[in-house]
Amino acid sequence: MAATGPLLVFDFDHTITDLNTDVEVQKLAPGGEIPKNSEIRAMYSEKGWTEFMGAVFKLLHENGTTKSAILEVMGGLEFTPNMEELLVDAVEQLGATIIIISDSNSEFIRHILEVRRLAARVERVFTNPGEWRGDLLEIRPYHHQETCSLSTANLCKGQILEEFLAAAPVSFPFVCYVGDGRNDFCPSLRLANRDLVCVREGYSLEKYIPQMEEKGHRIAAEVVKWTDAKTIWSKLVEKLGK
Repeated sequence: MAATGPLLVFDFDHTITDLNTDVEVQKLAPGGEIPKNSEIRAMYSEKGWTEFMGAVFKLLHENGTTKSAILEVMGGLEFTPNMEELLVDAVEQLGATIIIISDSNSEFIRHILEVRRLAARVERVFTNPGEWRGDLLEIRPYHHQETCSLSTANLCKGQILEEFLAAAPVSFPFVCYVGDGRNDFCPSLRLANRDLVCVREGYSLEKYIPQMEEKGHRIAAEVVKWTDAKTIWSKLVEKLGK
């Protein structure tokens, strides 16, 4: 069965939210940042992002940062220009299906979508699971993968996207992937020439694409650069002939 609208796949940090959730929460640490001499800083390169953030949340908890304080920061984050309107109008006017694939965590994304009253617009969220134990947020890797060298062990966005499409009960006229970072390259690489990749200008994915092309990794989908979600909306409307 064919879907009436496209599948829209969004990264979250620097794509839906203008800033990065995991970076902003670190500002609640004493002095407004993780201490430069802290052993926590070495964990990112050695053990990966989820273990690093787990240590960050433990540090915040040990210093008396509450769940409500963390969620207040999350709920106050601004969206990228006109992104909220895009999420609403794409579903209501274009019949789009929206999923989020993010290396943030389920509790941050859930709270932000609820504050913005957008949870009903999003079909699925694929991210690192989070669970509150009192004021301590514990997170786990979404999965563990060793097959994709372009992605981190805890989250291969390309694998998640392909599995979602394979299991979907409908076929979509096209996929539109929206992202900003290097970990958005892998899913972009798995799209077809009928699809769209919307790359936020001024962020790492924009610079990474030509670097990877030189190594033989070429995106087949049409690449659209954006700073305002209105650009994405216009391209969707154009492709659908509306």
